[in-house]
Amino acid sequence: MKRRHLSKLLILLFVVFFGVLTCIHPIYPNGMFLQHLGTLLILTLLINDLLRNNLTILAFSGIALFTIFHIIGARYLYSYVPYNEWSQQFFGININHLLGITRNDYDRFVHFSFGILFFPFLMETINRWKLSKQKTVLVSWLIIQVCSMIYELFEWLLTLVLSGAAAQNYNGQQGDIWDPQKDMLLALIGSSLVALFFLIKKDRNN
Repeated sequence: MKRRHLSKLLILLFVVFFGVLTCIHPIYPNGMFLQHLGTLLILTLLINDLLRNNLTILAFSGIALFTIFHIIGARYLYSYVPYNEWSQQFFGININHLLGITRNDYDRFVHFSFGILFFPFLMETINRWKLSKQKTVLVSWLIIQVCSMIYELFEWLLTLVLSGAAAQNYNGQQGDIWDPQKDMLLALIGSSLVALFFLIKKDRNN
């Protein structure tokens, strides 16, 4: 138990250090700090579990990894994360060309990751309700879809209070009128894959 708690503490310290490091000389300061409202919200989940120590390392690490992905998006704003340049520089691979992508798809990647990385956390949290494994998977899957929808509604509300340019930079829509629907679809796909994994794992244990 103590080793797990220490591992979580080290993970949390790394996430916080990484977040502070990326705030040095911000490229888009206004947009970055707005994005970090989400970072603070996610960090409360990690800090809360550090105090309670209920989650496994898998669930805790999933939230931490998603937080890192979000911090990178906050640093550059999601529309400008130079993932393709990094891929070409370090691996010689043009991801956009390989996948036939014509826009910056970092935001798509993070929505997909949300469906995957938050699922173990939800499974372990809902499992305390003593539901069957199938119901736990279903409720976890539904929560992912609801959270994904609520976030897209939040982005829409921002367009009503921010300037057009500021809202566009935060939302990362990049001119795609179907951006919210595609983001929710990717979260659905990611969560469905993990849900299927847990259901198959259950079948194998029978």
